[in-house]
Amino acid sequence: MKRNIVIAAVTAAALIGGGTATALATTGDDKGSARQAANTRLADDDGRDDRDDDTRVASADVTASEAIASALKHTSGTAVSAELDDEDDSDKVIWKVDVLSGDNTWHSVSVDPSNGKVLGSHADDEDDTAQVRAALKGSSVTAEEAAKAAAGKGTVTSVDLDEDGRNKSWEAETHKSGGAEQDWKIDLKTGKTTADRADDQDDDQD
Repeated sequence: MKRNIVIAAVTAAALIGGGTATALATTGDDKGSARQAANTRLADDDGRDDRDDDTRVASADVTASEAIASALKHTSGTAVSAELDDEDDSDKVIWKVDVLSGDNTWHSVSVDPSNGKVLGSHADDEDDTAQVRAALKGSSVTAEEAAKAAAGKGTVTSVDLDEDGRNKSWEAETHKSGGAEQDWKIDLKTGKTTADRADDQDDDQD
């Protein structure tokens, strides 16, 4: 999950394939948004519909907060994001958890959604470490706690730190049966969960 990748190619692919996608083009100056873009779902481009998404979510017995806890037992540090996603070059669904260690090394940890076991990990190259550290300074709500807070709104499929802008927060995406998805913001200090109104506005425009 690279924060500086511009995903215009994803948008083009969706248009060519006749599918629909909500893609967020980013530059190196908008690193937090780039990570959000990595969470973009392509519902129709690969033939999947809402029912397929329901099946993928239902296949995950391990929650987002449990996946984060498992990843941190394997790799000590601070969890910055977690996402339920397809494994590379495979239709298998896994949890991918990004962990920032004490020596500022980034690790991508893969967790089995059926039993919570760590499948593997590797070092990642990220360049917004200072921003992440600054955003988390003084915060009292962890990614695991943010995932638990959002779980009351539906099945959490991703949680991520939004370190850009004035109102820094955790952001989570939830899924409900039938394909309904919603983005939420979780306050870094209080854990208060509110609907992402910007996301609602984007849906209205679409």
